[in-house]
Amino acid sequence: MALSARMPDLAALEVFLAVARTGSLSAAAREVGVSQQAASARLAALESQTGIRLATRTTRGAELTPAGVVVAQWADRLITLAHEVDTGLASLRDDSRSRIRVSASLTVAEQLLPSWLVSLQADAERRGDTPVQVVLTATNSDTVIEQVRAGAADLGFIEGPTAPRGLRSRVVAHDDLVLVVPPAHRWSRRPGGVGAAELGETPLVTREAGSGTRDFLTAALRKTLGKDYVPAQPALELSTAAAVRAAVLAGAGPAALSRLAVADDLRAGSLRHIPVTGLDLHRPLRAIWSGARVPPSGGARTLLAHIGALP
Repeated sequence: MALSARMPDLAALEVFLAVARTGSLSAAAREVGVSQQAASARLAALESQTGIRLATRTTRGAELTPAGVVVAQWADRLITLAHEVDTGLASLRDDSRSRIRVSASLTVAEQLLPSWLVSLQADAERRGDTPVQVVLTATNSDTVIEQVRAGAADLGFIEGPTAPRGLRSRVVAHDDLVLVVPPAHRWSRRPGGVGAAELGETPLVTREAGSGTRDFLTAALRKTLGKDYVPAQPALELSTAAAVRAAVLAGAGPAALSRLAVADDLRAGSLRHIPVTGLDLHRPLRAIWSGARVPPSGGARTLLAHIGALP
């Protein structure tokens, strides 16, 4: 139920309670840090708003009316509770500035966030600030979206093909998917790579449903092969990029993985990058959050600003 227009504001009640404690408008004004004229005006406005005579002015100061005595008891409980709320809100603001819950897709969590967080901490120490404490959950992109929507994460990082509806987002980095096979695989002997159609028909070692990497590859193939394209059944379905990489090394089949995740293998020659003709596998990596267009001031905004300033 909505409060009536007769309900006074907290500032006016604080002046009234100071008058009740001190018995004087001038003493009340000093206690709350306003002029006597301002205190008198607030008390008069309070009486006008409530429609109740709360105090009478005397030569010795101000004396509460019987109704004023009752209102003072109510106001004291209300102001006490308001101070508790104010203190609690201040604590929450401090906590949001110093600690944030981040949920990130595995590619971002494993390949990018560690260096971002080390850089963020070093930057805070150079400025003499308290570093933001990040509580990180690494999961697939669908779960990241669910956690941000549910309020279980203050900030999320995803790698899917599109920005999720109902959430705010910002592109913070880019990445390429690369098709990789072990050196003995037949595709490694093709100088021209493979076409999108052949890739689309091939059982791949892949992440589980809900993975941003898997969803992005499917979306890219549908864009090239048509909206009716149905992916082939996976050769293996695994829950982490590290497990997919290990399965490819063991000869389970090809896989499309983040270039970041297989960079060392490509340099060492233990995996081969197979070009895919007619398929755009360059993808954005997004930060997502709930609420305003810009995250509220605090750890989430600090982290995003830091990432945006990195070369």
